[in-house]
Amino acid sequence: MTAAQWLADYDETLARAAASARMASDRLRQVGGSAISPRGEVQVLVGASGALEDLRLTPAARTLEADQLARLILATAQQAQRAVGTQVVEIMTGYLGDGPALEFVKDHLPAEARPARDDDYFTNPPEITR
Repeated sequence: MTAAQWLADYDETLARAAASARMASDRLRQVGGSAISPRGEVQVLVGASGALEDLRLTPAARTLEADQLARLILATAQQAQRAVGTQVVEIMTGYLGDGPALEFVKDHLPAEARPARDDDYFTNPPEITR
């Protein structure tokens, strides 16, 4: 392989990497999540960062005590944030592949946005309220 061919191959590799990074960046900008509480009293929308962007309460929310409603809002927002985390992990898996870089991304997601793992259910079972 000549130096010119090596340089052309290297330029092509860099161009593919740049295109892949742009595509991942574009997809990450579109990330968002929404969730509705089990009985529909609360609906939330969160953006790519997991920040709350919209909150809707149905008339059924008025039947809840203030502390119950607060917990329900938080739980519903966390559900939407996990959806965002799942999307981020899927996008970054396509960009980075499995490996230490992807684990770094997962480890640095906010706790609320980390996708649930199979063993999380038993470590942190959901709170059941009536």
